[in-house]
Amino acid sequence: MSHYKTSSSQQGFTLIELMITVAIVGILAAVAVPAYKDYVRRGSLPEAFSQLADYRVKMEQYYQDNRNYGGSACVDATNAPSWKTFAPTGAKGFTYACALTNTGQGYTLTATGKTGTVSVGHVYTINQSNLQTTTQFKGSTVSGKNCWLAKGSEC
Repeated sequence: MSHYKTSSSQQGFTLIELMITVAIVGILAAVAVPAYKDYVRRGSLPEAFSQLADYRVKMEQYYQDNRNYGGSACVDATNAPSWKTFAPTGAKGFTYACALTNTGQGYTLTATGKTGTVSVGHVYTINQSNLQTTTQFKGSTVSGKNCWLAKGSEC
C-alpha cells in the first residue's frame, strides 16, 4: 500500500497566463496614468481663477476710493490702505502680476503657472472690464479665447 498520492493537475500559473495579466495591467496603466495627470493639472487651475477674481475685486475697491488703479504701479503701496493685501500670497502653482493701462485707469492681472508645478504652461489674464482670457494652455499659445480654459480647447 502506497502512502503517496499521484496527481496530474498543476499548481500555479503558466507563463502565458502571467504574460496576459502583465499585458492587461500595462494597458490599464497606459490609460490611467495620463488621465490621472490631467486630473491633477485641472485640479491646480482653480487657484489661479479664484486668486485673479479676488485680486480684481480688491482693485475695484481701491478704484472706488481713489478713482485710479495706481499711479506708477498697480495700487501704489504708499496709497494702498494697510488692511488690503492686493497681490495674492501663499500661491502654490502660479505667480501673479499686474500691469497698469490707460494711465492708471485700467489694468491687466496675469496668473502664470510656476516652473516645476503641474500648472506650468498655463497663463490666464483678467482686466478692469472683467475680460477673462487664456493666453497659454498646456504649454501652447492660445489666441481668441475670452474665457479661462481648464479642460478642453473650447469655452
